[in-house]
Amino acid sequence: MAQGDQHMGDYEVRRFRAALPGEDGYDQTRAWIRAVGAGFYEKRRSDEYVAKSAGSLVADRREITGAYQKGPVPAGTLGPDVPVATFATFRKTLNVGYGVLVPAHLITAVTVRPSHRRRGLLRRLMSEDLTRAKNDGVAVAALTASEASIYRRFGFGVATAERRITVTTGARFRLAVPTDGRVESADPAVLLELAPRIFARVHRATPGSIDRQERYRLAAGGQWDRDGGEDAALRAALHFGPDGEPDGYVTYAFRGWEHEPYTIDVSDLVAATPEAYLALWDFLGSLDLIRRVSWAAAPVDDPLAWALEDPRVIHAEAGQDMLWLRILDVPAAIAARRYGADGELVLDVVDGLGLAGGRFRVRVEGGIAAVSNADGAPADLTVDVAELGSMYVGGVRATTLGEAGRIAQADPGAALAAERMFAVERPAHCSTHF
Repeated sequence: MAQGDQHMGDYEVRRFRAALPGEDGYDQTRAWIRAVGAGFYEKRRSDEYVAKSAGSLVADRREITGAYQKGPVPAGTLGPDVPVATFATFRKTLNVGYGVLVPAHLITAVTVRPSHRRRGLLRRLMSEDLTRAKNDGVAVAALTASEASIYRRFGFGVATAERRITVTTGARFRLAVPTDGRVESADPAVLLELAPRIFARVHRATPGSIDRQERYRLAAGGQWDRDGGEDAALRAALHFGPDGEPDGYVTYAFRGWEHEPYTIDVSDLVAATPEAYLALWDFLGSLDLIRRVSWAAAPVDDPLAWALEDPRVIHAEAGQDMLWLRILDVPAAIAARRYGADGELVLDVVDGLGLAGGRFRVRVEGGIAAVSNADGAPADLTVDVAELGSMYVGGVRATTLGEAGRIAQADPGAALAAERMFAVERPAHCSTHF
């Protein structure tokens, strides 16, 4: 019996759809939302915040899961209606390169109450959910992690990264290239309609991108601050392309006069074209009185550094893992995307959960892959399913994984061949946390 298995009979797992205030099931939804907040050490939220969160869950069509204690609970503790572990899923699309969007099973709100850890709850919830997603025909699962050491054992690999940057503005901030179109200040409320339209263009053009949930729209429109209320500090600007249509936006807030140098924090920067991206940065760099711009979700491979006359105005932290991918069906996932080079490889995929392992022959012609069973054939590359997830949208080079000892190659050229095949048309980046 595995460690923790002896406790599993103490819990009941319930899966349900979120309900709105006044609907059957709202009490269960409210208790679940409060349990998630407690799991992430948030302050106790108001009833209004909880109701708004429930509305967002409904809009995203999330399935929410809780593990509940069976039988009586000790007096004075949280009641049996409050889950000791939480889990949620919903479906969006993932850009796997060259404009191809595939369905992705997104996992979020994963918590276990401290007093109920090491009892197998997370393993049970995760294993059951991944199995259900595969049986439902979804080839890829994804999550963003609050801790980097948890999810590799479930077959997830880091597929994209991001970094926090601080940019010194003022006299030193100057682009070496001209920008097109124009940037105008805007009422954030217009983004309730425009933000999804602009992001849809970005999503289709960016490998590694995940489509966004309802909360992003509300936040861009100034309708969701950290407490779920109106964000009175939020400011916005729109970029208009040569055709006069908005193709980029930035939202930001002033940190306050008590902070020196005077700083603005970027909440969201979404640009459908390289020209819009640089023009929005030119706008931020020219704001009166501001001497510093901070952004927590900048791409690691950032064209801004190459567009500035003095790239040393950018102070960047090391890249952090962002999107984690988990392949659930190797043939379906590989056949779904397009490829940067033709070639043939036999991949031996190792999967500790037994969901997607096997030996597969991948033959790419004209950028399209045909995948077949290769049992008995010698493997060119042996990869854990987590490393296959890392390679899947081109965010990590196969040669890098080989040098890190994460993949084994039968000959020195196999990893390079895989790298060329899995290459995508531009750097992979995901700007959607979930």
